[in-house]
Parts: sequence; structure tokens; C-alpha cells
Amino acid sequence: MTETTPMQPDSPQNPHGGQRRRRGFSRRALLIGGAGAGVAAAAAGGVAVGHAAASRDIGPESQVVAFRGERQSGIITAAQDRLHFASFDVITDSRSDLIAMLKKWTDAAERMTLGEETVPDGATGLGDYTPPADTGEALGLHASRLTLTIGFGPGLFGPSASAPDRGDRFGIADRKPAALTDLPAFTAERIEPARSFGDICIQACADDPQVAVHAIRNLARIGTGVVAVRWSQLGFGRTSSTTKSQDTPRNMFGFKDGTANLRAEDTELLDRWVWVGKDDNPTAAQWMTGGTYLVARRIRMDIEPWDRANLLEQEQIVGRLKASGAPLGQKDEFDEPDFNITSFGAPMIPRTAHVRLAHPDNLGGVRILRRGYNFTDGSDGFGHLDAGLFFIAFNRDPGTQFVPMQQVLSRQDAMTEYLIPNGSSLFAVPPGLGDGEWWGQRLFE
Repeated sequence: MTETTPMQPDSPQNPHGGQRRRRGFSRRALLIGGAGAGVAAAAAGGVAVGHAAASRDIGPESQVVAFRGERQSGIITAAQDRLHFASFDVITDSRSDLIAMLKKWTDAAERMTLGEETVPDGATGLGDYTPPADTGEALGLHASRLTLTIGFGPGLFGPSASAPDRGDRFGIADRKPAALTDLPAFTAERIEPARSFGDICIQACADDPQVAVHAIRNLARIGTGVVAVRWSQLGFGRTSSTTKSQDTPRNMFGFKDGTANLRAEDTELLDRWVWVGKDDNPTAAQWMTGGTYLVARRIRMDIEPWDRANLLEQEQIVGRLKASGAPLGQKDEFDEPDFNITSFGAPMIPRTAHVRLAHPDNLGGVRILRRGYNFTDGSDGFGHLDAGLFFIAFNRDPGTQFVPMQQVLSRQDAMTEYLIPNGSSLFAVPPGLGDGEWWGQRLFE
């Protein structure tokens, strides 16, 4: 698919009439002649080189991820290093105002993923006496593979865990997907409403933290009066690999994380376990066909007690060697765990090990696509780090995939002793956008 982005005027007039000298510069590359440039867009989750090619070096830091396509980007896209995730409450009952905001969000999001300002010359070029239409902290920065992924929470359709008395404000209750129900309570969690739920989520991922923060900040600004940020989370150091070209990263416990994750190349498995099928919903909810469900869980890790555990205990809890990531009793990270290997009559991988309990063989074959990030949010006021895993997972049906998996782990996993889940949310993530389409259009129209 090829898209063309027209050039915009690069030197606006000031309020007093004369040509205004620019005091900043656009993230957009300047092309002589102003005739426009083509953007070679890859398939959803792929990478396209933007129209900056004529005026700046093309390298990993300047790549652009296609915004439109069959799937939303930021799901099977090669996981970036940084995250800014935000959940919004819709604070208006006006359907028309919400739709107008979603259209503005779509325009701004597409521009930002191209490395542009939210509107042409929005940061410095709209006049001395006009509030900037772009906050400006990303001026001069590359697109940094920014992806913006939107999801809709249960509360947008009516009553939910965060607003049990809410009605059908926008006339879409009959379009609520069958699988979009609030997650149940799990053993050993301490869910805080201020870190959970929400009507709309935006997942911003990029290789530059300032680019991701800029995107969320500007969408929040554009949404003033229509939405308000309910909670947000910064993340770093991806904890999953979503393509086979990526090395397995490590979590805050120091272990490789996501070794057995689904990958973008596993198309048949993705069709089975990630993408919503046509038969999954009634006619009114067919807008979700080709989409997926996003589970977000803020999991604080009890860092200090973990750091006092000896290496053998840590490896027994995880079920893998800390150095190589290999399953206990085996040599290589990607060896299929053999749960029948024993030592002196006891299984090498303990029955309560995370690897054993989370393995598809223990869960009726169930798989999910993980896309989480580490976080460190200062301390808790008692001398302990507030750090852990911001768990993100995509699945076709949370009720038959994530929920039974988490029920097993929360009750039996030895790692639970060191985990404190305190945030939990579920969102319906629609499929990608066609040309000219705006976020949520299939839901509202």
C-alpha cells in the first residue's frame, strides 16, 4: 500500500502581516519544491521509510511504522524499547463530541507516527498570540518507530467495574463484543481502581521515550473536555520479543522473559489465538472482526526479598537457568521444556515453577501474545523500589485464554510470592484502518 502525504506551507504569516521568522523547526523533512512525497507503507506491523528520505539519513532511528493496514500497528510490530500507556475516561455524554475527537486523534496520530507535528507547524508557526497546536518537545526528533494503538473499554458501552451505574451514553450497547467483560478478581492481587479500568486506551511505543510521551501528551491535550486521563504508565526495556529477529529481553528479576512468546511470523497461531474471527461476535459487533483484546496488568515485583534469594531458589521458581534462559535440565534457551526430566526422583523443573504452569501443555494448549515492559516508579515511601512488570497481552478471547491462565498462575505459581498485581484493565482493540478511515468509525457508524 502506498500513501502520499502532501506538503504543507512551511512559513506562515504572523498576526501583523509580514513573513514571520521561524523560531523552531518541524520534525518533517523539508523537500525543495513543496510538491509532496510518497510514503512507502509496509503491511500492518511492518516498517516504511517516510518522506524524510530526501533530507536526512535513513537508519534504525528514523524508521516509520505504517499507521494504516489490516491490523493496528503496535501488536505484532517488532517491540520497541519504550512505552507510554494511557487510559482515558470519557467525560462527556455527547456522541458527536466523542466522534469529532476520535477523528482529530486519528489525524494527529498518523502525523506523529510519520515524525510530524500534530498539525503543520503546530508548535511554533501558528502566530505569537495563538496557543501552539503541538507541544513541541519532539521537534527535531525522528519518528523512532512510534506506534499508536487504540482500544475501547467495557465502560464505553455501559455499566462496568469502574462505573456500575453508567448507562448507554453513546447508543452502542448492542455493539459491545461478547468477550469485552471486566476481568475477574484473582488470588493475591491488590487492584487499585486509580491504576485500573478506563473507557479508551492508547498504547504508545517508540525507541525514544520523548517521542512516546509527546504522543500521549498531545492526544490528551486534543481530548480536553471530552476525555480525561484516568491513569498512565511509562515502561522501558521490552520484556517480550514479537519477531524472530529480536533477542529475548530480561525482566526486573534478571531472567529472560517471553522466550516462548508468539511471534509475528507465526501467522497460523496468531489467527487462532490473537485475531478475532467473524464467528466470534453477533452481527452488531462485527466491527471487532480482525481485531484483538488487550489485557493490561501492572505487576509490582517484590524486588528486595527476591534479591536476597539464592540463585538456585530463583532458578527453581522460574524453571530456567538465569544465565542462558535454558529450561532446567537442558542446554539452550529455545529447547522445548521437558517436564519429565528428573533428578533423584524429583522433576528438574518443579511442579510450582512458572515455566511449567504457564506452558501450553498445562493450559489445554492456550497461547497469548505478550508485549510487556519493565517499569520503575520511584519508591513506595518505605524504602522499597516501586518496580516491576507492566504486563500487556493480546488474545482472541480473554475469557478462555488469559483468565484461566491467570487463575492457575495466581494459585499455584511459586513466583506469586514475589508479585503484587495492583492494576488491571481490558480493552477491545479494533482492526487496522483503511484509507481515510478514523479510529472507531466501524463501531460508531
